[in-house]
Amino acid sequence: MSITSSGDIAPAVAPLVARTVALDGPSADLALLTALPRHDALAWIRHGEGIVGWGEVTRITTHGAARFSQAAQWWRDLSEHAIVRDEVNHPGTGPIAFGTFAFADHSESESTLVVPEVVLGRKGDTTWITTIGTTAQLAGSVDLAARTVEPVTAPGRVEFRPGAVAPAEWREKVSAAIERIETGEIDKVVLARDVLARTEGEVDPRWILEQLSDQYPTCWTFHVRGMIGATPEMLLRSEKGLVTSRVLAGTIQRTGNDEADLTHAATLARSSKDLEEHEYSVRSVADVLEPVCDSMNVPDAPFVLHLPNVMHLASDVTGVLRADAPGTSSLELAAALHPSAAVCGTPTPVADAAIAEIEGMDRDRYAGPVGWIDASGDGEWGIALRSAVISEEDPNQVRLFAGCGIVAASDPQTELAESEAKLQPMRQALRPR
Repeated sequence: MSITSSGDIAPAVAPLVARTVALDGPSADLALLTALPRHDALAWIRHGEGIVGWGEVTRITTHGAARFSQAAQWWRDLSEHAIVRDEVNHPGTGPIAFGTFAFADHSESESTLVVPEVVLGRKGDTTWITTIGTTAQLAGSVDLAARTVEPVTAPGRVEFRPGAVAPAEWREKVSAAIERIETGEIDKVVLARDVLARTEGEVDPRWILEQLSDQYPTCWTFHVRGMIGATPEMLLRSEKGLVTSRVLAGTIQRTGNDEADLTHAATLARSSKDLEEHEYSVRSVADVLEPVCDSMNVPDAPFVLHLPNVMHLASDVTGVLRADAPGTSSLELAAALHPSAAVCGTPTPVADAAIAEIEGMDRDRYAGPVGWIDASGDGEWGIALRSAVISEEDPNQVRLFAGCGIVAASDPQTELAESEAKLQPMRQALRPR
């Protein structure tokens, strides 16, 4: 069953029926990604924990400026009428929807929330399974031990070619952005570029998920309706009244030499250009969360986050939600935070308009929120970075994305090199082992 909405709230569907039970024995030790089928696979994994899902009970598809509010209202209506038997009572148990949203209001790309038929989750020593259906069609039980899935297949030979904008032209666009910054029109703007990959065989999303999860365990590895990646940036986590946002802005490429990388990390931590970029991003998050929080912690200085391919300046902004604050489901908060300065710029409305004028492409769901929400409104929403879109029309084509924050001190060639470093996780994930 699917619901599509382009301008109005989607009509109600039959009430959801969900049952969550804890698993023990061999099923409790099953690696989450190994349970996924080839089709309808949904994933949100970090350090081997998280949730995966498959099948589809229902979904909403939205477009435009109202995409978040329509999806949030639809999920609220479903959750309020759901019939739930939850024997685990953990964030991520009970009815779940996975979501992925377009970056721009004017994008032609679909934004969607998907309610799967089965959710397998793990947190610490607890593993659970949730089956979801409707009162019209009750969910069946799932025997993981007896279940078989298709073997994961590699994509074979991969060829890469420029996307909407060639590298040389993209450098010119960075120069154009710097000119606008120097005139005082904007303080920072984030420009993205894309690369197209053509694979020999049809793309199996599980292949990419396994590579990303193995190589980037500290990132959140995700897949929702063709949007796939491993993001280091948590736009918002909401759990029992506590909200957290991990802000990344300011990047330097790793060399592969530990001693040299430590020197580079120290340079990054002192870089006025990168610290300026980071401060804009942190402030944009704090400004949104402060009105709905009783207390907040905004770090005075960032730390350096080390990833296999790059290092980032990072700050974890936390807050305690006011009990009476409206619009504080995880999805509504993610919508309020999007687009942050980390993926758009400062001032955000002006930077957003500059992106539309300069960038030369539709970002699709790149740099938009991706994640999940449960019936209580808790959830986790990352920014879809280090990511790609697997084409629905052509299963042998993947569109890879990367973006860079441009400030007055930026250099076009250096920014191009940074974008290439950020493309590496997806390039490597597509290649044979």
